Amino acid sequence: MINRFLPALISLPICVSGTVVAAQEASNAGPDIGTAPPILSAPEETSVGEAAPLPSFDASLSIAPSEVEGPTTSGILDAAQEAQRFLQDGGPAIWAIAALSVITVTLILWKIWRLALIGAWSKGRAGQAVAAFENGDAEQARAIVRGRLGVRSKVVDATVSAVAQLPEDKARETAARIAKNELAGAGTGLRALELIATIAPLLGLLGTVLGMIAAFQALQEAGNRADPALLAGGIWEALLTTAAGMAVAIPASAALTWFEAVIDRIRRDLEDGITRIFVAHSPAALKLAAE
Repeated sequence: MINRFLPALISLPICVSGTVVAAQEASNAGPDIGTAPPILSAPEETSVGEAAPLPSFDASLSIAPSEVEGPTTSGILDAAQEAQRFLQDGGPAIWAIAALSVITVTLILWKIWRLALIGAWSKGRAGQAVAAFENGDAEQARAIVRGRLGVRSKVVDATVSAVAQLPEDKARETAARIAKNELAGAGTGLRALELIATIAPLLGLLGTVLGMIAAFQALQEAGNRADPALLAGGIWEALLTTAAGMAVAIPASAALTWFEAVIDRIRRDLEDGITRIFVAHSPAALKLAAE
């Protein structure tokens, strides 16, 4: 039963859209000529010299509903019905878990797009800029990363500018401040995924407890006419909420771990780039006062 209901819950939006598309295709489809042979009328008796009339065709062909509804359409309808029944029997907890599943998918897709936008998996330009600065060409280093949206490029650009304009201690503070702000922006949304991974199993457990309470209440009201099948049915329906909560928490936890690993790699690259810039920077020699 769990293998029947959980895919139905996850594929509910796909089932609904597939049902609409299949119904539209079935309504727009024309009759299949090959399903039934045309009906021929017997030729009428004619006298000698008269041409026999051509046989008439009956163009009205009926199609049974079973011919229009294929196995794909019926499977989609069954999945949609199972999902609807699962949501109705699960109670308020299953609706909250379904909402969390939609939020989880949205957050994961948005976070992937956001990390790609800030260059989480691209560090070529920042590395080229750092190499150019190490070779003594600060202007070329700034030209390589100027105006780019990548977090590494922004930090390298700000660090090179700070080194050229500020004393070393203030330049280090400026570079650290900008790097922390960029990392904080890259980590936006991770707390929400962490919260979903924490509360989704708890919501499933809450739904299970409420469902078992309702099942035992129904068993108590039945009295001597209690049916064990009624209790078993209420228990397995209640346990489905726990399974649904885990089905939402596992992808959220996996995505959270992956995003944290990506941000940790960005942090290491920023620290390495800033350190290389300050090591390559040669401060002006201090003038010694004459004794």
